[in-house]
Amino acid sequence: MGSPPYTTALVPSKDGTTIGYRQLGRGPGVVVLHGAASSAHNHMQLAEALSDAFTVYVPDRRGRGLSGRHSEDYSIQKDVEDVDALLTTTGAHNVFGVSSGGIICLQAALTLPAIHKAAIYEPPFFVNNDSATPLAVLARYDKEMAQGKVAAALITGMKGAQMGPPIFNLMPRWLLERLVTMAMKSEDKKGSGGYVPMRAIAPTLHYDFRLVVEMSEKLASFKAIRTELLLLGGSKSPAFLKAALDALERVLSQAKRIEFSGLNHAASWNNDRGGNPEPVAGELRRFFA
Repeated sequence: MGSPPYTTALVPSKDGTTIGYRQLGRGPGVVVLHGAASSAHNHMQLAEALSDAFTVYVPDRRGRGLSGRHSEDYSIQKDVEDVDALLTTTGAHNVFGVSSGGIICLQAALTLPAIHKAAIYEPPFFVNNDSATPLAVLARYDKEMAQGKVAAALITGMKGAQMGPPIFNLMPRWLLERLVTMAMKSEDKKGSGGYVPMRAIAPTLHYDFRLVVEMSEKLASFKAIRTELLLLGGSKSPAFLKAALDALERVLSQAKRIEFSGLNHAASWNNDRGGNPEPVAGELRRFFA
């Protein structure tokens, strides 16, 4: 997949960490914040689809691509400060957050007056008394990473987030680990195009699960958001993500909600990574107009 023409720039966050972003298009600014197991490159087709009407800024979140590493004192506040730095530098007032990026955008909308509109795609809150799930996943993931079992840790992360095709749940772990190991070796030799390779993505999952653990019991706090909100999801996404949107919709009674028929959690990603960004871009275009 060829990327649309874009420029890159760097901005320092409050703690000095460098946040890199891609920029394309012209018009009012929109920041697109990716979720776990991805980077800015995963949303370049979406950015291109919006670029005739908006200036689109697609940052790499910490630990990926153009941006600096996470700090040991990480909390969601660091991510909010990163968004703040981007908004201050670019003058943008619109944000689109995907998955864990959606959680960050919700927290940012709660505290940053620069955000006028926020679209949120399937934030992975664990509700219905299953908040212990991300803690258990994080513990197993951390143990496997400490043992150098990167493929096993990636699989733990994917299974914990209930991602991957249906056959994923039918295959034994030893076979999945072998396949992921082979895929990582292939990336090591051939590269991964503009995507951040799996081996580099793996360490960042720790922080995404920490973010989910930190925020899953704080949904009620979002009731204070006064920003105009759009909640988005796919009909084929895991049930826990639909439950999260249901819970969020009850808290955010003023928000509009749209479900994309036939799409899943990767809807906003590039086509070659299982996405279908055109319908998502169409709703964002209407919302941010």
